[in-house]
Amino acid sequence: MQSFSTVVSAGLSLSIGLLSLVSSAFAEPKADVAAAASAWGQALVDPDKVSPLYSDDAVLWGTTAPKIRSGRAAVREYFVGVAKAVPGIKVDFGDQLIRIYGNAAINSGYYTFSWLKDGEPKSLPARYSFTYVKDGDRWLIVDHHSSALPSPPK
Repeated sequence: MQSFSTVVSAGLSLSIGLLSLVSSAFAEPKADVAAAASAWGQALVDPDKVSPLYSDDAVLWGTTAPKIRSGRAAVREYFVGVAKAVPGIKVDFGDQLIRIYGNAAINSGYYTFSWLKDGEPKSLPARYSFTYVKDGDRWLIVDHHSSALPSPPK
């Protein structure tokens, strides 16, 4: 009887160990994607720093943009316009829902842009979806959609 309980205990320990390995294997890419989003937020004010975070064939639908942008050069052009129109813009991320699908990942959530205009603080809450593809050890943005949060219904 004692050997049966030893076998069951060993099997349970092995199962728990395997489950923790599997969960940490999924947690690490999620942390990497969250870090890629954070890097985007820090680079936002500089078109030459933010555009390399996008793939060569990336697509961007900017928060208030009237048209979609395709390709890294067009993405850079968009952020040049942002830097001119809203110097010193910052972003704070809210909840991030990150899903990993092999070498692809999707990060959806909300963020709030903030800046000063004529010495007064301004802000714009928005929702976003970033789609990433793993390129070597980096997660590059291949699709980015952002839109201002709509006003609640009245």
